[in-house]
Amino acid sequence: MIDRRKFLTTVALGTASAAFLSACGPSSSAGQTGSAENPVTINYTWWGNDDRAERTRKAIALFESKNPDIKVNGNFTDFAGYWQKRATEAAGGGLPDVMQWDLSYLRDYGQRNQLLDLGTVKINTEAFDKSLLPSGQIRGKTYGIPTSTNAFAVYYDPAKLQSLGIAEPDGQWTYKEFNAFMLEVGQKGNGAFYGGTDYTGVWWMFNIWLRQNNIQAFTDDGKLGFTKDDLKKWWNTTAELRGTPALVPEERVTQLAPKSAMGSNVTASEVTWDNFMAGYLGDSGAKELKLVPVPSDDPDNLGLFLKPSMLMVASAKTKYKDAAARFIDFMVNDPEVGQIFKTSRGVPASKTQRDGTTFEGTDKLVVDYEKSIEKYLKDAPEPPIVGFGTLEASFKRVSSELNYGKLTLDGAADAWFKEAEDLIKQNA
Repeated sequence: MIDRRKFLTTVALGTASAAFLSACGPSSSAGQTGSAENPVTINYTWWGNDDRAERTRKAIALFESKNPDIKVNGNFTDFAGYWQKRATEAAGGGLPDVMQWDLSYLRDYGQRNQLLDLGTVKINTEAFDKSLLPSGQIRGKTYGIPTSTNAFAVYYDPAKLQSLGIAEPDGQWTYKEFNAFMLEVGQKGNGAFYGGTDYTGVWWMFNIWLRQNNIQAFTDDGKLGFTKDDLKKWWNTTAELRGTPALVPEERVTQLAPKSAMGSNVTASEVTWDNFMAGYLGDSGAKELKLVPVPSDDPDNLGLFLKPSMLMVASAKTKYKDAAARFIDFMVNDPEVGQIFKTSRGVPASKTQRDGTTFEGTDKLVVDYEKSIEKYLKDAPEPPIVGFGTLEASFKRVSSELNYGKLTLDGAADAWFKEAEDLIKQNA
C-alpha cells in the first residue's frame, strides 16, 4: 500500500533505475540545440478541454520565457480523437516530439520502441515518490514521467441535493445504497436532472470493484484475471436502474458529448477521477462540487489507488532530445507550472512542484480528498497490457449497447470477452 502521508510530506529518493534519470543522460549529444537568435522548435500535444488548453498555453509561454533557445508548438484535441491521431502518426513514423500520455497506452507504444527511453536524457525525478515511478517503466526502461496523481471518487452537486431536500452523502455506502441515492435524486429531479450516469460502463470503476473483491484485472502473463460471470455480475449492478430517472439515457449522453453529463448540468452526481474538478466546474458553471469515496460492499476495502493521472513522454525519433527533456522536466517539476495547473491535472506528483503550489477552494478539496482516503489506497497500477486502450474503449462501447438494449447481459459479456481474447492473442 502507498504511504500517502509520506508521499505528501517527504521527498522519496526513488528506485535505483529511475530515481535520478540525469545520472545516465547525455547533454548536447542527445540532440540538436538552438539559441535565443535561432531557437529549435518542438511539437507538444495534449488532450483536454478549453480549460486545460488555456493552462497549458500559459505553461508553454512560461517555459519559452525561461528557455529562449526553445520554441514549443502546442496543439490539443479530445481524448478519443487524440489516440486516433497518435496511431496514424506512429504508423507514418511522425509522432510529436513531446506528448501528454495516458497509462493505458504506455505499453503499446513503449514496447514497440516508439517512445524515447527517458533514462538517456536529463530529467530530475528526485522529488517523486518511488511507488509512482514504476507506472512509467517497462522492462527496466523509463518511458513516462507522471505529472500528477488522481483517484476515483463520487462527485456530487450540493446545491442540487439541497434543492431536492436530499442530505449530502458521506461516502460510506454500499452499491445498493449508492443506487438508491441516484434513484431518489432522479425521481425528485422530475426530469430537470438525473441521479447520474451508468458507472458500470467505466473500466476503471470495474477495476476498483475487482480489487474490492480481491480479483486481478490481468494476470502476470498478460491474460484476463476475471471471468465472464464476474463481468456479468458487475454489469448487472445497475440493471434495475436502466430506464429509470436514476441514469441519464444513453442517447442523451451521446448527444451531450464531448461534454460530460455532469458538466452539462443534467446529473447531480458522477463517478470518475478527482482531477476532473476544474473541468466540471468550468463546463457546468456550478458554484461548488464535492467529492466522497466510491461505494463498496466491504467497508475495509474500497479498492482505491493513486494512478498517474497522466504522464509526459517523448518520441523515440525526436531530433531534439535535449529540448524535449528540458520541457518535460519543466512541466513536471517547476513550481510555477504547479500554480498554473493546480489540481486540474491531478495532485502534482513532484514534491518540488507540490510544495510550490497553493491549494485553495476546489483545488484544496481534491488534495484533501486524496488525504482522506490514505488508509484505503493500494499500490499504483503498472502499465496495462498491450492493446489495453482498445479494450477500455470497447468496454465502454459494449456497455453502451447494453444500455441501449441492443445486447443482452450474456450477449454483452460474450461480445467483450471475444474482443479481449482476440486482442490478447494478437499481441501475445
